[in-house]
Amino acid sequence: MSDSTSRTTPLRVLVYSDDVNTRQQVILALGRRPHPDLPEVEYVEVATEPVVISNMDSGTIDLAILDGEAVPAGGMGIAKQLKDEIYQCPPVVVLTGRPQDAWLATWSRAEAAVPHPLDPVQLAEAVVTLLRSRVPATT
Repeated sequence: MSDSTSRTTPLRVLVYSDDVNTRQQVILALGRRPHPDLPEVEYVEVATEPVVISNMDSGTIDLAILDGEAVPAGGMGIAKQLKDEIYQCPPVVVLTGRPQDAWLATWSRAEAAVPHPLDPVQLAEAVVTLLRSRVPATT
C-alpha cells in the first residue's frame, strides 16, 4: 500500500447494466486501480434493479456506475430513485446513449455522465474525481 492514502480497504464500485458486455467494458476501462493516488477498486457487477437497490442500501458501495440504456430499468431512473431515497447517497455516474442525453443525467441527479461508446479516459476522469471524495485526505 502506498503512503498516499490511509484507506486500507478497496473502494467498492457498483457497475449496473443488463448487458454483460457493457459491465465488462466499464471494468476493463477502469482496471483495478484507476489512479495511483487511490486504493484498489473492487467491482460489484449487477444486472437487475432490485440488486442495485439492495447493494446501495447496504452502505458498502463507494460509487455506482449505472447504464442509462439498461432495460427494463434504465440507470437514470434508478439514479434518481437512489438520490431521492438514500441519505448521503454515494456518487453516481450514468452511462448515456449519446452525448446529447447529458441533460437527462442532470435530471437524475447523477454527479457525472459518460456517453456510449465508452471513452476509457473520459470514464476514468469522471470516476477518479468522484472516488477522491470517498477517500480521507492524508496529513
